[in-house]
Amino acid sequence: MSGTGVGSTEPEEKGYEILSLDDLDRVPYRGSGEVLRPLRRRLGFRPFGVNVWSAEATGDKLIPPHEEESGHEELYVVVRGTARFTLGEETFDAPAGTLVHAPPGTFRVATAAEPGTMVLAAGGKAGEEFVPHGWEDVHMAFAKLEAGDAAAGRAIMEEALADDREPWGRHYNLACYLALAGETDDALEHLRTAVELDRGNVLKWLPEDSDLDPLRDDARFKELAS
Repeated sequence: MSGTGVGSTEPEEKGYEILSLDDLDRVPYRGSGEVLRPLRRRLGFRPFGVNVWSAEATGDKLIPPHEEESGHEELYVVVRGTARFTLGEETFDAPAGTLVHAPPGTFRVATAAEPGTMVLAAGGKAGEEFVPHGWEDVHMAFAKLEAGDAAAGRAIMEEALADDREPWGRHYNLACYLALAGETDDALEHLRTAVELDRGNVLKWLPEDSDLDPLRDDARFKELAS
């Protein structure tokens, strides 16, 4: 909703917006039970990263395991249900109203401890301008691919190329998408561009990235990976 009452989902020209968590799109991801509700994109929010994750069933993933080695710190707010967090070596249940602060380098992962659990996640790196790294585009594009609309997913990924921050990563992500969509030639072309832009980062991801498995027997891929 925007500007005036509850119910609208499109921003008006009043310069502010009011909405419910239930107004956000639901973007499921690769059969994990994890659902992104893309708050940052919905608002065009720029100061720091902020999104909502939800899970339909107990045991479904909410927050993937990671440590934020990039230096980002994150704050998680459980807004519905109960999330089971592991932070460092400690595992605990966090009911609605719990705030969980994960400093940079701290291992974190969360699953739903009851159906319908929802967590708001906010994060950024102290002292640096926030730059979206493109994972939201990937998440949304792959959901389109799984739903059978490869063209719509590709359009999301190609639109992301217009952002010239971290260009190697945007070409790399598009290569992954195109590989899974069966567009081998285009996938290899974007992978080649990514290698030319930042060979070190690309070669770090290549060996274990299953998204690129459809390309591995191609001689052009072997050349890029060597």
